[in-house]
Amino acid sequence: MFFHAATENMAALLRSSRLLKFSPSGLLQITCTKRNGPTLGRLYSGALSGRRTGVCARQIGPVTENASSRVWSYAAGCVRSFSVATELKDEASIAVRSKQAQQFDWALTRLDSSVRRTGRITKTLLQRIFHDICRAGYPSGNQALLLLRSCGSLLPEVPLEERTELAHRVWEKLKELGAQYDVSHYNALLKVYLQNEFKFSPTDFLAKMEVANIQPNRVTYQRLIAAYCQNGDIEGASTILGFMKNKDLPITEAVFSSLVTGHARAGDIESAKNILSVMHGAGIEPGPDTYVSLLNAYAEKGDLENMKKTLEAAESADCSLMDRDIMLVIFTLAKSKHQQHIPEMVERLRHERGYVPDAMNLCLSLITQGQEDTAFHILKTFPTLQSDNSSDSANLGNFFLRHCINMDTSLEKIICFCKELQESNMHTSPLSFTLSCALEAKKTGTSLELMKLFKEEKLPVRPHFFWPLLTQHVKDKNIAGVVEVMKGMQALDVSPDVETLSNYILPVFPSIDAARQALKDAGISVESEGFLCSEMRLVAVTDLAKLYTLLSDPSFPSLDLGVFRSSLILGFKKSADVESMVKITEVLYKDERFSKGNSSPAEATAYFLYNLIDSMSEGQVRAQEDKLRKFFSQLQSKNIMISVNLYRGIRNLLDSCHVPELVKDVMALVDPKEKVSNGPVSATPRATGIEGKVLALENKLAELKAENKPLGLVLKQAIQALSAEENLQRALELKQQHEEEMTAGGYAILINLCCRQNNVEEALNLKRELSRKDSSVALDASKYLALVKVLSVNGRMEEAVDILKEMKEKDVPMNDTHMTTLFHALNAVAAGGDIPSIRRLQDTVFTLGLVKPTANLCSPVVTAYLVSKDVSGALEAALECQKRYNHLPRIHDIIVALVEKGETELLQKAMDFVSQERGEMTMLYDLFFAFLQTGRYREARKIIETPGLRAKPGRVQWYAEKCILNNQLEALEQMVDMTAKLFECDRDEMYNYLLRLCKETNNWQKAEAMWTKMQEENVIPRERTLRLLADILKSNGQEVPFEVPETWYQQAATTQQVKFATTPTATESVSDYQVRLLALCKKGKAKEAFGMLKEADKKGVALGPSPYDHLIRALLAEGSMDEAMAVKDIAETRVPGFKLTDIASSLLIITQSKKGQVKEALERLKSMLQLDLVPSHLAITRLVQALGSHGNVEGIQDVESLIKSLGISPNLSSMVFVNNTALAHIKNDDVSSAVELLEGIYTSPDSTNPSMSFVFRKVLEAGNDHAMDKLSAMAERLANHFACYRPASDLFLQLLDMDKVEDAKFMLARCNALAEQKEVLLSFVTQKAQTPGQVGKIKNLLSLIPDFAEKELLYPYLMKCHVLDKDLPAAKALHEQMQKEGIVVDELSLKRLAVLYREAGETVPFPEPPESFKFYADKLRAAKAQATAEE
Repeated sequence: MFFHAATENMAALLRSSRLLKFSPSGLLQITCTKRNGPTLGRLYSGALSGRRTGVCARQIGPVTENASSRVWSYAAGCVRSFSVATELKDEASIAVRSKQAQQFDWALTRLDSSVRRTGRITKTLLQRIFHDICRAGYPSGNQALLLLRSCGSLLPEVPLEERTELAHRVWEKLKELGAQYDVSHYNALLKVYLQNEFKFSPTDFLAKMEVANIQPNRVTYQRLIAAYCQNGDIEGASTILGFMKNKDLPITEAVFSSLVTGHARAGDIESAKNILSVMHGAGIEPGPDTYVSLLNAYAEKGDLENMKKTLEAAESADCSLMDRDIMLVIFTLAKSKHQQHIPEMVERLRHERGYVPDAMNLCLSLITQGQEDTAFHILKTFPTLQSDNSSDSANLGNFFLRHCINMDTSLEKIICFCKELQESNMHTSPLSFTLSCALEAKKTGTSLELMKLFKEEKLPVRPHFFWPLLTQHVKDKNIAGVVEVMKGMQALDVSPDVETLSNYILPVFPSIDAARQALKDAGISVESEGFLCSEMRLVAVTDLAKLYTLLSDPSFPSLDLGVFRSSLILGFKKSADVESMVKITEVLYKDERFSKGNSSPAEATAYFLYNLIDSMSEGQVRAQEDKLRKFFSQLQSKNIMISVNLYRGIRNLLDSCHVPELVKDVMALVDPKEKVSNGPVSATPRATGIEGKVLALENKLAELKAENKPLGLVLKQAIQALSAEENLQRALELKQQHEEEMTAGGYAILINLCCRQNNVEEALNLKRELSRKDSSVALDASKYLALVKVLSVNGRMEEAVDILKEMKEKDVPMNDTHMTTLFHALNAVAAGGDIPSIRRLQDTVFTLGLVKPTANLCSPVVTAYLVSKDVSGALEAALECQKRYNHLPRIHDIIVALVEKGETELLQKAMDFVSQERGEMTMLYDLFFAFLQTGRYREARKIIETPGLRAKPGRVQWYAEKCILNNQLEALEQMVDMTAKLFECDRDEMYNYLLRLCKETNNWQKAEAMWTKMQEENVIPRERTLRLLADILKSNGQEVPFEVPETWYQQAATTQQVKFATTPTATESVSDYQVRLLALCKKGKAKEAFGMLKEADKKGVALGPSPYDHLIRALLAEGSMDEAMAVKDIAETRVPGFKLTDIASSLLIITQSKKGQVKEALERLKSMLQLDLVPSHLAITRLVQALGSHGNVEGIQDVESLIKSLGISPNLSSMVFVNNTALAHIKNDDVSSAVELLEGIYTSPDSTNPSMSFVFRKVLEAGNDHAMDKLSAMAERLANHFACYRPASDLFLQLLDMDKVEDAKFMLARCNALAEQKEVLLSFVTQKAQTPGQVGKIKNLLSLIPDFAEKELLYPYLMKCHVLDKDLPAAKALHEQMQKEGIVVDELSLKRLAVLYREAGETVPFPEPPESFKFYADKLRAAKAQATAEE
């Protein structure tokens, strides 16, 4: 109540002081918490992390004075309505929240990918995600944050006013859909206002928060201060500052940076400068944010001298300003019209890692603000990509030219930019690219002017250039627009071709006559051959009688049938005018004007008839059977004949339609001179315990001995039982009594028991006794290693070495478990500090080759030195391991010890060695973690702020987990704090580590402080982080300040707590059962876990819902459906309201689908959706595949409609349904329907050419020749008639994949264009290179199409294949071939080859790249991404 009242008082105080005066506000203001306070959240952790954004951070500069009153009045109304709805919609169900989580991760991934690749988000992408979230309904708080925070500086291509309007639209729409807003959303909106220079009333903003019962926090006040300071209103900022002091809220660097701006905007530059002294007095060291604020203040004044002094002051204060900071100052200079000082700042750019995306953001923001000349000056500083072949040089500046077009930059300027880019060899064809951008943006005037320039430069202007300009006019039926474009074409002496006329001009007119008249009136010629062809196509579809009149006119010019064949076929299928059809066919049959080339009119007409039937589906043939019979009958009366071969082709097509009478009519057309057999054409498809443990009792042994029966098995079981009870004495007595019957297994059990009890003498005696009995017997590795450990620890080194030698002699195999056992054995020796012993053991193990050296196995030697306090020796041992085995064990502990002892020389030696062997980045991280560990935080900060350093998630996670394990809160908090501006650092992950430790220590105060810091950073938390934070606060009786979705586990757990509370004595037993059961599930021992659960259930033990769910999932994962259902029945009796989770239900659907229980699987899916559960994509896919294999078309349609109604499957391809529906038709012997379905997909105007490889593979595997013939004919038809090559490519590659090389070769001969489908072919190579044993298939492809891709692309994939196959000779040969051909081998391929050499025990004949595989893979991806970003 006090806080709420205080807020009201504050708002009243601000209202009464004065009306807010609006003066120019700053651009892109992002406040920070302190020196290292990050500016962006997880979404912005890529190219936009921290000050990583170029123009997307900390910029404070002037704005144009004439702000739009329309925008302000609209915005004022919006601000007044920004309260949370008083009546919220019904709570979303758990499944809807699950959908929200999935959708949030999907949207976040897409936005994050865009930010990491290009450093920005496009408006189109943001609007698409906004639309998808709205369509799904029930937007979550996280989704609202994601969208709001993306409406600011991440949209450099969008004007500031549009960004703010978009933010308002997002706010209003999501509120309408029921999004619950908290203080973080208001803070996000404030930040967007600051970034977009939006003028608003802080007083009104606070008042609306009060109405919504939202309490402002420190971040709110900081941003309100920034808002006042943007307008130079120090009085308003001071009021809030005083309120913060009264509330004991910390005054951070962000506040001081804002005050620097505020004083400067108020005209008091000296006070702005003195803020730095005030900060020193307050114990806050000015950071980069503060210095950049002061630099911007001077930049607004054009005071270069003081800017230089400020830069020098920052350097002397050990505050390094990076490229992105200098870019902010450049932006301010440009906006303030002080361009003369920009070259001075440009010279200070150091071109650090990530310079290009930062500079691209700067250029885009400058162009958006009308500063194209400055942007071009920055563009010229971009590093050019050197290439031996000038034709391959990068086209630098594509993004620049595109944005100039979008922002309507004057054409004169754009042409000047193009000329300079081409003259400086920065772009090969800038004018062509600019024209493509203008066409894409549908800017008709600009496009036509550029085409005129093309003509002047004697460059070709082709008809298809005009298609983008015509497309929208055709859609809108805008005749005037089409005519205008055609006038432009005529002015440029470009005649529209057939495609242009048919598809982009004539469809806009109501008739061909209207088109002819309109074009004549506009002075456009209609006498071209193209117009005639287009007219023929249109008339062929709409009026067969008119077409006959035209064709039969002797004055009609010659025209090949191929020009209008497709249209004529469509006209024949649509028309009922059989008489005109016959007349047209007769003209085509007899008149040579309509056949060109080598074919005669009769032959061309016969092929036309075949194509007509081939284009019709089974349903169409049956529906039009009477029309076709009449048509063929009349053709016979006209003496029109076809060849026997074409008859057979048509007959094969009609046989599947079951129209025998129609077949007879076609047969009547065959030339009587040719003998025809009308026999049926048949397509014959090708033929297609464990034994229960028996406790051996003494009387049983005695009984067996009296009967003179063998005792070995029972004796071993008895010894084993005694061993389990650790009863060594009795086991030895039993061995003594029956020594003659003892087996090797019995001795092994006894030896292991002696080792466990550290009875070294007895263990050795038993081992010797076993050797005397049978020297060839070998124990398993675990028994040998137990002997080695007990002998080593007890100083019996010689015997230990002998045991290791025996292991080598008897070739005892070692697996990963045994290597772990060996590590513990060596570590036990090292713990005593016995350096000579551990060295001897380690050398013996590695020399004998029992195991390959690993970092773990090398570390005990270092441990021995560290235990002995000999840090220098530990360092030398580690360096020796690196040189001998390429492992650097315990380097962190060594560096920590060196730092603690102050051994600077040794530390330098260690760092130099690590840098040389592992790379500079690894060395910096090692040093960073050491400084953190020893509390030297200032030094750690200097390390992590090294320019060019980027996040290494694996290393960071390792240290964070170490801090959590050792309860090192301060070190972990410092690391999270210091990595705020680290490139590509996942901020949500970092805070999650901190919150986990807060949970461990029950430190809710620290957790609450972290929540505030996350808001300051604009971190968008994942749901797991929110749940963790909420759990900490709730468990300590604190209010949770945000919406937290609950899972059914939490609801069920509440019920269970009541139940468990009534039986406190069983708590320990329940916990024990749960832990053991979950452990067994994780180890893949689901059946064993099921047995344990039944035992627990018999005892009346009721577990929580989670163990039941995990066990059900584990059983279903291995196909044990009956057992899983039994667990479900138990759970339903023990946990009220228990139901299968999304994952378990999805696994059940998968299992039922695999077992052929499609009806049950379909019912399960329907019941899931009724319960608001969301099935996995795999479950949907497996169910649809199972329905397809059973021929259940209706079932597939049901699933598709159900999934579409959810609206939550953006990653589920529609081809899952299409392909399996086709297979279902084929299963039902309805191949024609399958062909019709697939053909419709590929001939659709909106087709994306999806893959149908799955269909081809299934049909080929089934050996269905009839279906294969139909499908292959369809694929070839699509390729030859529609230039759609994807189906043919899929079939070709499927044949190769199934080693049907001859069939593939034959297909390639029939469809040569397959060789041009480079993207699909290269995708096949990429896929095959992921699996061993596939190199032959790639070579088969290369033998058929040798030059489908550049060797620079292919050879790395071949190298990967050889490495996967462990084929060193082939890899060597490929490497030599690449060198002979002068192809540069990339570092990733060299790294793979080097590892292959080492694994084969050979010396690597070239310098091995030092970094990890991931490093070089990321490097290649980054290079491709950068090339893409510059286009």
